[in-house]
Amino acid sequence: MSNLRSIIPGTSHWPRFIKNKSEQFESRFVMTEIVDSPSILLKNMAGSRIPVVTAHGEGLVEFETGEQRVDAIPYVSLRYVDNYGDVTEQYPFNPNGSEDGITGLTSVDGRFTVMMPHPERVFRTIQNSWHPTDWSDDGAWMYMFRNARFWVD
Repeated sequence: MSNLRSIIPGTSHWPRFIKNKSEQFESRFVMTEIVDSPSILLKNMAGSRIPVVTAHGEGLVEFETGEQRVDAIPYVSLRYVDNYGDVTEQYPFNPNGSEDGITGLTSVDGRFTVMMPHPERVFRTIQNSWHPTDWSDDGAWMYMFRNARFWVD
């Protein structure tokens, strides 16, 4: 998606995602924190720390210029965090090594969100290794998909 930024309005601040620092495909559960942003998908989820699956060989954020990096800051929507909830660049908590733990950004109007983790793989409770006992079938990432549905309605 980030390679399509030239045809997606409001995404000139999006970086390219290049080969992971490990130079290998990375697939595992990691922790992410949702950052306050205009993202429609992540509406009302800011501050949530949610485990998610990664599965990619090219997830390292690369900004073309320092100005592009500064322009992107308000639109960062998702970051990798460690077991203490701190933003991290440390492997394996951050499987690609992106600066400031950046793993998701949104467009200026929030209609397009690009991210490297795969929340579609863990939207049900049974897809998680642990969940609170009072959860039914819906995992934490289901909220993101409901946000998309509510926006379309």
